[in-house]
Amino acid sequence: MPRHLLLCLAASAALVACKQEQAPPPAAETPAAPATAHAFNAQINAADFGELVKHLASDEFEGRAPGSKGEELTVNYIRDQMQRIGLQPGNGDSWFQDVPMTETTADPKTVLKIQRDGASQDLAFGTDMVIGTRTGQPEIKIDASDMVFVGYGVDAPEQNWNDYAGQDWKGKTVVMFVNDPGFHANDEKLFEGKRMTYYGRWTYKFEEAARKGAAAALIVHDTAGASYGWDVVKNSWGGAQYDLPAAEDKEPRLQAQGWLSAEAARKLFADAGLDLDKAYADANKRGFKPVPLKAQLSLDLKSTIAEKKSRNVVGVLPGSSRADEAVLYMAHWDHLGKHEGEEGDNIYNGAVDNATGVAGILEVADAMAHQQPAPARSVVFLAVTLEESGLLGSQYYVNHPTFPLDKIAGVINIDAMSVNGRARDLTVTGFGSSELEDILKPLAARQNRTLHAETSVQSGFYFRSDHFNFAKAGVPALYADGGEDLLDGGTEAGKRAAEAYGKERYHGPKDEYDPATWKLDGVVEDLELLYGVGQQLAGGDAWPNWYEGNPFKANRDAMMKHKAESSTSTDATKK
Repeated sequence: MPRHLLLCLAASAALVACKQEQAPPPAAETPAAPATAHAFNAQINAADFGELVKHLASDEFEGRAPGSKGEELTVNYIRDQMQRIGLQPGNGDSWFQDVPMTETTADPKTVLKIQRDGASQDLAFGTDMVIGTRTGQPEIKIDASDMVFVGYGVDAPEQNWNDYAGQDWKGKTVVMFVNDPGFHANDEKLFEGKRMTYYGRWTYKFEEAARKGAAAALIVHDTAGASYGWDVVKNSWGGAQYDLPAAEDKEPRLQAQGWLSAEAARKLFADAGLDLDKAYADANKRGFKPVPLKAQLSLDLKSTIAEKKSRNVVGVLPGSSRADEAVLYMAHWDHLGKHEGEEGDNIYNGAVDNATGVAGILEVADAMAHQQPAPARSVVFLAVTLEESGLLGSQYYVNHPTFPLDKIAGVINIDAMSVNGRARDLTVTGFGSSELEDILKPLAARQNRTLHAETSVQSGFYFRSDHFNFAKAGVPALYADGGEDLLDGGTEAGKRAAEAYGKERYHGPKDEYDPATWKLDGVVEDLELLYGVGQQLAGGDAWPNWYEGNPFKANRDAMMKHKAESSTSTDATKK
C-alpha cells in the first residue's frame, strides 16, 4: 500500500476503493488467448518489461478492478506468463488462490447528526465527512453516542502513552488526529518525530478504537498529517469498500468509521468551546487526557453488501535441493478499474501502480527459471489482489500461506517502480529494518549506488504495501526501488518527476504506459539488484532476521525457535 520517489506527494494507496462496475469472476480457471506475439528473452531487459506493462495497463484490462472483467483478463494473463516462463502452479495444482471479499457500498445520502443542547447539525457525506462500516451489515444505527476527543487515539505501552486511559469506551464515538504524537509538534522526542510509526496509520486508529469497545471512530483530516488531500479521502470512500469476511479477521470491528474534514472538525470543536489548534498542541503532550466534546452522534447508515471473491496468482519455481524452503517475490496486480459515469477517459490503468511491479516479478521469474545453477530453495512469485483496498490479498495469503511462514527465508516486494531513468541511489522503504539490506548493499555498490531511507518518512509508506502483512507475521521483507538522485538531472530532476507523477497521474486515468517518456534503463538496474538479492537467498542457507530493536524481530525469533524445535523433534523421531 508504499512509493518514496513516485508517490512522495501522492495519496495513500491503501485508502482507495473507487466506484467500479463489478462482476464475480467465473469459478473455473479458463484459458486466455495469447495476448502477444512478442519474443521474450530470459534476461531482464527493457523490451520485455515494457511489453508486459503495455498489456497489463491497456484499456482492454479496464483498470484491473477486483471482481471485474479486468480481473479475469489480468489473472489469466499473469498465469499465462508464468506458464511461458516455466513456473509451476503455486497453490497445489492451481495457479490461483481464491480470496473471499465483502463489498460494502455506503449510501452517499448518509448524514451524520451532531446533537448538542437540543440543537442538531447535519454533516453531509463527501463534503463534511465520509463514513462506512466493516461489519458486513446492510444497516447500522447509532443513537446519541457520546463524542469524545482522544488525541491521536494511541495506546503504546512502550512509549508510556495511552490516549484512552481512565474511561469506559463502550458505545462512544471517538474523534482523533491522524499521524503520530510528535508529528504536528515537530518533536523528535515523541515517538519518531516526523517519521510515521504504525500508530500513525488510520488503519491502526480504527483497529484500536474497536479494541477499546467504541461504537464509532472519526479521524480529523489534515493534508500534512495524512500526506494526501481531502479529495483523496472523499473519492476513496465514495464507492465500494472491500474487506475480508469477519471469519478471516478475528479482530473486533467498529460499527462505523470514517473521517471529518478539517472545516467540520473545527466547527465541532468550537461548538464545544474548544480551539482546534490548541487541541493539536495539547494532544502532543505526554499525559494527555480525553476531552468530552459535549455532543452526541446519531447515524442511520445504509449500505449495499455483496459477498464476492477475487484471486491471488501464485507460481513457484521448485528448489533443486531444499524445495521445502522458499524465497518469495510479490507485487499487487489490482488497481482502480473503470469509473462508469465519468466523462472522458474513465479507465484508471495503473501503469506505474502497479503494472510495473507485476512486470518486475515476471522478469525476475524468467531470469531465475533459466539461471544455472538452479536455485536450491523454491522461489514463489505471488501477484496479490486487493492491495488498494487495504492489503487484503496479501493478508489472506499470510493467513493461508502455500509455504509455512517459518520456511520463507525472505520476501521481496515490488510496488510502483521508478520509470525516471538510472539513479545513483536506491531507496529502501523502512531502511534499517532487516538483514536483507546486508545482501542488497554490496550488490548496489557494484552499480555504484548507495542505499537510503524514503524521503517522505512522515507518509508511513512502509505500512502501505503488501510486504507489511509478512512483516507483522515476522518474515523479513524488503521494499526497495529506484532513488531520486538521477544520473540525468540529479535530485532536482528526481523530485520534479515525483511531483509531476503525484499531481498529474497517481491514482488517476493518466497513469498509463508511455514508451515515449518512460526511461526503462533504471528499471532494469533496479530489477537486477532485486534479482540478485533473491538469487543469493535462494542459493544459500541463510535465514535473515530483523535488526535488533525492530518490533517484528520477536515474531521472527519465535518462528525460528519453533522451526528449530520441530526439526529437532523430527530428527529424534527418525532415530
